[in-house]
Amino acid sequence: MKVNIYYGGRGLLDDPTSYVIDKMKVVLEELRVEVQRYNIYEHKNSISTLPQTMKEADGIILATTVEWLGIGGYMQQFLDACWLYGDKEKIAATYMQPIVMSTTYGEREAEVALASAWEMLGGLPCSGLCGYVEDLLSFEINQDYTEIIEKKAENLYRAISKKQKSLPNSNQAVRQTVLRTQQLELTPQESEQLSQYVSNDVYVKKQKEDIEELSNMFKDMLGKNQEDDDTAYQKELEAHFVPQKDFSVSYLFMIEGKKKPLTVEVHNSDLRVFYGQGEKIDVYTKLSTEVMDHLLKGRMTFQRAFMTGDMTAKGNLKNLKMLDQIFQFN
Repeated sequence: MKVNIYYGGRGLLDDPTSYVIDKMKVVLEELRVEVQRYNIYEHKNSISTLPQTMKEADGIILATTVEWLGIGGYMQQFLDACWLYGDKEKIAATYMQPIVMSTTYGEREAEVALASAWEMLGGLPCSGLCGYVEDLLSFEINQDYTEIIEKKAENLYRAISKKQKSLPNSNQAVRQTVLRTQQLELTPQESEQLSQYVSNDVYVKKQKEDIEELSNMFKDMLGKNQEDDDTAYQKELEAHFVPQKDFSVSYLFMIEGKKKPLTVEVHNSDLRVFYGQGEKIDVYTKLSTEVMDHLLKGRMTFQRAFMTGDMTAKGNLKNLKMLDQIFQFN
């Protein structure tokens, strides 16, 4: 039989939780149980891989200290890693005993939180141990407290060896009906590999750099497309402009698919083409991009587009007819 102890405290010399799990380790080893202790704070850069150490364990102890509120960050990160990367089939067959000692208020709530978390993971919780310790020396020399700790270790041994059963609980029902671990169904091997990638700072940094590079590339492409969209038709109109003496007019083209209207301002030999609306518009037109493409390729005249209804217009029709004179695409 093998039992892993996962200690979520900070490793302080006067931490009562360390004293408790050391006592439990002695009792379990006397019962010929192989005990492996993992101080989570020593693995803070690779917590995501810690759930893989449960592979050969028959049971585990989750031990933490309440110093001001709750189970603490290290233990929470470990449980998160079990949820994201742990082998759920292995967890379902693993007994867990919560051990929570407190130097302030909240040890019972923390013990319940550990048991609830393990149940939601699908595991098998055992009766835990919690207590408030004001003075560690008085706690250590109290023989009654020592006997309670030893009994809890023996209870864990019996639960594992006899494969103790428990009644169904609502946490398991919530897990089955509401909670979802991941959108992708991963095998235990894939989950293990993913946890190794996540814990590899170099790999994560490289991934972030690649994502940033791709993001910048797409931004550049999007910006280029936007720039192309903003200059669409301008060069063609400017290239085929034929100045007319003593002629000034302002056209506005509402082209389907374009966010802004295309404005064409003519003043004798001067031509200004831009996306946006000018101050004074003489002729308003509306047409599709397909019709505009036909006009610029010389397949259709502005007059014909208006007469066939492919282009609608309002304003001075004399100025509308002048479009075929100031822009010649044949």
